[in-house]
Amino acid sequence: MQVATSTDKMRARTLGAVGHLIFNNPEKRNAVSLEMWRAADEILDGFERDDDVRVLVLSGAGGKSFVSGADISEFGKERSTEEAVRHYNERTAAVYARLECFAKPTIAMIDGYCIGGGLNLATACDLRICSTKSSFAMPAARLALGYPFHAIRRLASIVGIANARDLMFSARRVASDEAHRMGLVQAVLGDDELESFVSDYANTVAANAPLTVGAMKFISTQVVSDPGERDLERCAAMVADCFASADYAEGRKAFAEKRKPVFKGR
Repeated sequence: MQVATSTDKMRARTLGAVGHLIFNNPEKRNAVSLEMWRAADEILDGFERDDDVRVLVLSGAGGKSFVSGADISEFGKERSTEEAVRHYNERTAAVYARLECFAKPTIAMIDGYCIGGGLNLATACDLRICSTKSSFAMPAARLALGYPFHAIRRLASIVGIANARDLMFSARRVASDEAHRMGLVQAVLGDDELESFVSDYANTVAANAPLTVGAMKFISTQVVSDPGERDLERCAAMVADCFASADYAEGRKAFAEKRKPVFKGR
């Protein structure tokens, strides 16, 4: 089912229990404008409220790029003053942070270029799965751009500090096989296999117990948070909710009856 958005450069749809957020600016390799970031925030609102959506997949239209970074052609009106730059950076940072802490599992389906802000977006997702033709880069050092703490923390937490420094200092482009070796992506698929693999994987996750998956998602965000910011009480409460749920009873019953469980998220 297609979901209405405020700009045709962002698309949203649901396929069963999987929501899809699609960057739709293929003529610019899915470079992202401020208007697109606003629409992405709106799409996340909808998927967050929809209890039928259990997994979120992010992708780029056109088969050549996931997201190639910011839309430079929009800089004249969006980043022409210090105040405008601050507003743009705050808006994008809010979407990255929201995605990183999104209550439902998120998968970046990467087919082609994943550059700069696109790499930041991908690292804000829980998992990254790409095609063989995909490539990755953090070109800030070639553009004299500053890169914020949280973006570097996300990258380093995934690939390790040495690999993160390599990507940032050199600004070099990394092919899919090297991205897989350094742990940046979890799987590399042939170009014609990517979509079906991600669909099957997302549906597998969506069929699992939502309360358990949600608890694991939240607790995993706490693991990589600063110790002083961790909400351990909420972690414990979410685990207790799993054991007190009807889904827990359904899981035990299905196991005893040797059938697939049907989880309701309660």
